[in-house]
Amino acid sequence: MTNPAAVTVTAAGSQRSQRSAPAPRRQMKIRKTAELVVLVGPSLVLFVAFVFFPLIAASYYSFFKWNGFTPLDHFVGFGNYIKILSDPVFLRGLTNNFFVVTFSLVVQLPLSIGIALLLNGRIIGRTFLRLLVFTPYVLSEAIAAVVWSLYLLPGGAFDDMLKAVGLGDFIQLWLADGNVVMWTIFWVATWKYIGFGIVLFLAGLQGTPEDIREAALIDGANPWQVTRFITLPLLAPTIRIWIFLSVIGSLQLFDLVWIMTKGGPAGASMTMATYLIDRGFGRIAFGYGSAVAVVLFIICFTFALLYQRYALSRDIEGAQTNAVGA
Repeated sequence: MTNPAAVTVTAAGSQRSQRSAPAPRRQMKIRKTAELVVLVGPSLVLFVAFVFFPLIAASYYSFFKWNGFTPLDHFVGFGNYIKILSDPVFLRGLTNNFFVVTFSLVVQLPLSIGIALLLNGRIIGRTFLRLLVFTPYVLSEAIAAVVWSLYLLPGGAFDDMLKAVGLGDFIQLWLADGNVVMWTIFWVATWKYIGFGIVLFLAGLQGTPEDIREAALIDGANPWQVTRFITLPLLAPTIRIWIFLSVIGSLQLFDLVWIMTKGGPAGASMTMATYLIDRGFGRIAFGYGSAVAVVLFIICFTFALLYQRYALSRDIEGAQTNAVGA
């Protein structure tokens, strides 16, 4: 026979457990919120203070003709933007940026992958060679630019080296000839930044399964076929990341150009970033310089969105699928 008192106690305990059940969930939610605030909060504050707010301020200043000292009372609307897009010097800088972007993809990409494949094999002095190719990337842009500026002076060390090996006829005014200067800067930039790409591809190669390549070799594939049909497809996510970083860096190229040539001669090596500094700070036209900064941001942001949508999205979807499957 059922004890009525026991049934009453059990029912009361069940009601108390149901009322207390939301408490742990509420505590867990509070804990997760606190973790997000602690972990994301500082980065969000820095982003708002040093990225979002300056962007909004630059967008506002860009509608004024302003020297940075007088009140903002000379509103010009889109006049600064019209002037920028009709200035042949800016258009030359835009062309130079896309010159660097194009030849970075055409020259630096295959060169980085080839050297990475070489250094990934078993060769004598592999560790020293890896250190050697990465050393220029560690140097600051200022040091690299000053050293190369001295090295490329007329009658300097580079000209003497060409004469010593019988190539004196190829000597040029490396930093003073408008037809040569961008090629010179590109090769200096390649020397400076290629080490990053090599190390990035080496890391990607370390993550590719060795047994797949060995199985292909056993089945009769030659080394070129293994590289073409196995190694490069497995390296594709790393290649896409490198392309993104390379294009963004090429569009923002500034340090090497500014120190070596300041955009000269006669604007032949001007880039969008050096144009911004020259017009904004050099000529005390901060409203106009802000408009240039906004244009540069729009170009980089548009590329980032499109590249994320049509290239990097497949890697993110793959990572999410693997995470769900795990």
